[in-house]
Amino acid sequence: MNNVRPRLTMMNEEQIQEAHKNVLRVLSETGVRVDSPSILQMLELKLGLKSQDRIIKFPPEIVEAAIKSAPRTIDVYDRRGEHKMNLGEDRLRFGTGVTALFYQNPVDETLDIFRRKNFQDLVRLSSGLKHYDVISTVGIVRDVPEELTDLYGSLEHISNTTKPLVLLVSDENRFPDVMQMFEALHGDLGSKPFIIPYFNPVSPLVMNAGTVDKMKISIERGLPIIFSNYSMAGASTPLTPAGTLTLLMAELLAGLVISQTIKKGAPILLGMLPVYFDMRTMLNFYDPQSILISVACSEMMKHYGIPHCSTSGSGTGWGMDLISADTYWMNTLALLLSHGHLAPFIGDSLGSKSISPTTIVHVHEIIDQALRLHDGFQLDDVNSAISEIAKVGPGKNFLNQPSTLKNYKNGYYTSNIYPHHSMEKWQDAGSPPARQVLREKTQALLASAPIPDDYDDLIGRGEEFIKKYAS
Repeated sequence: MNNVRPRLTMMNEEQIQEAHKNVLRVLSETGVRVDSPSILQMLELKLGLKSQDRIIKFPPEIVEAAIKSAPRTIDVYDRRGEHKMNLGEDRLRFGTGVTALFYQNPVDETLDIFRRKNFQDLVRLSSGLKHYDVISTVGIVRDVPEELTDLYGSLEHISNTTKPLVLLVSDENRFPDVMQMFEALHGDLGSKPFIIPYFNPVSPLVMNAGTVDKMKISIERGLPIIFSNYSMAGASTPLTPAGTLTLLMAELLAGLVISQTIKKGAPILLGMLPVYFDMRTMLNFYDPQSILISVACSEMMKHYGIPHCSTSGSGTGWGMDLISADTYWMNTLALLLSHGHLAPFIGDSLGSKSISPTTIVHVHEIIDQALRLHDGFQLDDVNSAISEIAKVGPGKNFLNQPSTLKNYKNGYYTSNIYPHHSMEKWQDAGSPPARQVLREKTQALLASAPIPDDYDDLIGRGEEFIKKYAS
């Protein structure tokens, strides 16, 4: 079979080598600051290096050794132990979530604080949509005692789906407690990992204690981790795309060195969220060049043979609106056509402070269409239909030809949300705006979202764990 597919490429081999050389210079000449005393001591002892004022510099040979020791692929399972994906080898996979403080309801898109019920609803909604392969932490629960927010949120996270989870914990001091709760509910987490903790350094060039200490806890449990950084170009990174790429790549490879020093062969995904900083409004935002930087990062990771975690292009709009649609389409398509492996943060809006179920539903539609474009089509004798063209000839039609009868149900894209209305049929339906159709579809999906059969058991045991923890 001769499958033709579109492909996006940015850098040639010479440019990749130039970018890599610049990253090695930053790591060997400027270095990074490591704020965890125990991790800094480990790096000095195991690598034979000396730090000064917590700044440690990594020679090129140490960086190259870490690149070689990191696994090229990562097997990910669901909570039932079923193998679901091979990150680094599979196509780009998608996930929902962000550590939102507010929930944007699907009826009129007004905002309210993020509640435990919202966490439950969004996890179930995402679990029922086939193109979401992972579910990330969807918000910070704010209707429970503040010291328990990560425990209650993580309990709803693990109880309402069997899909793989990307875990973010807002209070770094609670991370070990969340791990203990998951082990109490599930047992061993590392043999068939379905949890991928997500960590950020602090740009520029700071390996903060909370991040690297949590990396160690995760790696020692056998969990794959995501090490991803977040830029504000013009503030925490240089304004130029090349400068942002260089600095963020240096941070990522520093995180890689730390992970491989903790345990050689520790599975890790690397990636970045390269946003811009508007000095007039004091807000950050995605720009088309943000997408280019993400694509360049994916190409660097392909060169290194390390699985890549990309941005989801989210957070820009005011809900599911034209602004969000532009950014999601651009990002989804660009990363699918390059070398990304995981885009785990779909659904947020208003500078990532809120999360919108209508965005989750609409972007699932975008992914559905983008995957169809990514898959290309078959170019062979049968699909080229030469004999049919000859049989029909000029001036006739193909309505009854074999290729039409065989493929008419799936030969073109049909939306699961927006019907193909003629003008007359649309008028007969009351001329509904597309946003109204999306809201109604989202509400129906929320009402019918699947509930795992062991939900009551997990919630009951988790509530008991938190009750003992709190006392």
